[in-house]
Amino acid sequence: MKVLQDRSLAPFHTFGLDVKAKDIVVAETTQDLVSIWQDEQYRDLPKLILGQGSNILFCGDFSGVVILNRIAGVDVEETAQAFMLHVGAGEDWHRLVTQTVEQGMPGLENLALIPGCAGSSPIQNIGAYGVELKDICAYVDIVELETGKQSRLTATECQFGYRDSIFKHGLKDSHAITAVGLSLPKAWKPVVSYGPLAQFNPETVTAREILLAVCDIRQAKLPDPKVLGNAGSFFKNPLVDPSVVKHLLAQHPAMPHYPQPDNLEKLAAGWLIDQCQLKGHQIGGARVHDEQALVLVNYHHADVQDVIQLAQYVVDCVKAKFGIQLEHEVRFMAAAKETTLAEVHR
Repeated sequence: MKVLQDRSLAPFHTFGLDVKAKDIVVAETTQDLVSIWQDEQYRDLPKLILGQGSNILFCGDFSGVVILNRIAGVDVEETAQAFMLHVGAGEDWHRLVTQTVEQGMPGLENLALIPGCAGSSPIQNIGAYGVELKDICAYVDIVELETGKQSRLTATECQFGYRDSIFKHGLKDSHAITAVGLSLPKAWKPVVSYGPLAQFNPETVTAREILLAVCDIRQAKLPDPKVLGNAGSFFKNPLVDPSVVKHLLAQHPAMPHYPQPDNLEKLAAGWLIDQCQLKGHQIGGARVHDEQALVLVNYHHADVQDVIQLAQYVVDCVKAKFGIQLEHEVRFMAAAKETTLAEVHR
């Protein structure tokens, strides 16, 4: 493991806020992770494992040690039915997507340009344009940090849900992800049901064409975090009862809504925010993105409170107009543990 001398977290989370950690350590192996947990210097400190920090908002300085998971490596095995990938948790996700498509192993193209490392993908059950991680996940390798015991979870055992998994709950503080197993069927079936991709003929479209289209769509709608600090989609798309949708459609006939399993319907959080005319709304240095209302950006030297106040304002406006309570998709991290917008805005 490598201990960094500079303790600024600005380069290690995509919001780019000026916060610090007590220590920052780089872990390149599973043993590094275990050693950090067992090291006397760190044993009693709060600990946080980060990939690329693309889905986190630090609510102030972190009083413990931040571990940058940089476990590398991509191994490929072929079966008659699929390409089986074993991907180190520290591998860049978008680079993995582009490499697999270029090497004739399609299946990840709809998930292009999602920021972060491979090890973060199961935590959120990342998804875009009709595909979720759970659709191609074969297993997730984990390590129990206190004991060093390594084990493998099947996709079923990961308890994937909408932007959810067991890694946000039962295994949240006790285990770390070390690798992800992906199964990419050789009998590839393109997923082009999502609006902008419906232009393609599923009989003739290639994975590369879908990859390029997804990149174009995301680049047109979403800000580059290297230019405007952000954590991608700040809020989850609400899942509501059909009766709620029926009531809202009577007042807002153009409201998009999408049937889901378990007799629920999904609303588009970005549309709800946009209907509140919040694009471009700014508090301090934090701003609702001008093109995509679902994204809050570090527009001009924002501080933590700017982002928190803006997030709460968005929640309040949507609640007042639609009666819908938005939940943040971005993880909120306090000085010693994860928290929520409701907690930090008290």
